[in-house]
Amino acid sequence: MRAIILVIDSLGVGEMADVPEVRPQDIGANTLKHVSEYKNNYRLTNLELMGAGLVVESKNIEKVSNPIASYGCSNLEHEGADTFQGHQEIVGSKPKKALRQPFKECIYKVKSELEKAGYTVTIPDPKRPFLLVNGIVVVADNIEADIGLNYNVTAPLDYVSFEEELKIGQIIRNNVKVGRVIVLGGRGITVKDILNAIEVKSDEIVGVNSTKAGVYNKGYMVRHLGYGIDPNVQVTTILKKHGFDVSLIGKAADVINCDGADYNPCVDTETVLNILLDKLNSVSHGLIMANVQETDLAGHSQDVEKYAEKLKLVDDYLPKIIDKMKGDDILFITGDHGNDPTIGHNHHTREKALLLVYGKKLKPVNLGERKTLSDIGATIANYFGVEKTENGESFLNMMK
Repeated sequence: MRAIILVIDSLGVGEMADVPEVRPQDIGANTLKHVSEYKNNYRLTNLELMGAGLVVESKNIEKVSNPIASYGCSNLEHEGADTFQGHQEIVGSKPKKALRQPFKECIYKVKSELEKAGYTVTIPDPKRPFLLVNGIVVVADNIEADIGLNYNVTAPLDYVSFEEELKIGQIIRNNVKVGRVIVLGGRGITVKDILNAIEVKSDEIVGVNSTKAGVYNKGYMVRHLGYGIDPNVQVTTILKKHGFDVSLIGKAADVINCDGADYNPCVDTETVLNILLDKLNSVSHGLIMANVQETDLAGHSQDVEKYAEKLKLVDDYLPKIIDKMKGDDILFITGDHGNDPTIGHNHHTREKALLLVYGKKLKPVNLGERKTLSDIGATIANYFGVEKTENGESFLNMMK
């Protein structure tokens, strides 16, 4: 018995009902529709067969009369549109309301706490406020998410260990209440590369453009330190405590905390999918959770063609995944928010997430519009017969 969660990062299927009030910049967002329509002959044959065309209106995705999977969409219960919070929600956490605060508003408190811990901390440019720790680690706003949601701690890992960078990140985490402190770094870069990639997004936000700095190019490492997250109420940890295997692949390995899990961090889409196939050969009982991140990166770059290319690659791999599934396996395909590359800005979009569920012994049904992404985690807990997750309602009985 195995459950597979394939998160196609940022695959949204239309703005949520509260968007006009809370995020008017996202009005009209529909990532799957707009990516699938970027050119006339673009097709997602396997997502189409699973019922994607019954969830989103697209001239290039047919509404099949007999989908092979159950289909629907999930609302985001977390505030905004956030990868970390989306994944915590998927595995069963009830989102907690974090503080929104641009880093400049707490920069002196963080500076003081780091200095108390023995670090040398400077503010190199008061007009563009960020911290430089020991002359090598940069602490600033995250410029990809909404204003004030997350802070980034960025380092060149040829000059400082990731473990040491994590210590800095944990001190910051203990002294701020924003949603995430993201500790990240890469090899083959210098602190000069990082400083040259600092961008001012508004009067409130100053941060590192990680792509421009080359952080992702070689030896990339990352850890997300979240606010108010208890792994013990998530289906990943619940299953692990019951003796099931838990494998986390791609960005899922960066954002899910599960003691004893098999961690497989990577970014390249084909690598993620091939590791998933390998796990289907080696894992007999348990949960395999993979995240395809490059779709989201394409969204941030506002690159419709790149998004479509990565999404098509996932679509091409679906028959291989299904072929390796056993009779009692269950596959969940979902997004975690949106990131419509045509919307006119380079931030996540607050969209409902695609939901497709396939099992050889399950009947395909319309799952409707789910209240929360946590229904996925709740359904998996129900499927394995373990205790409930903190949040979500199982829809397993709908497919029996």
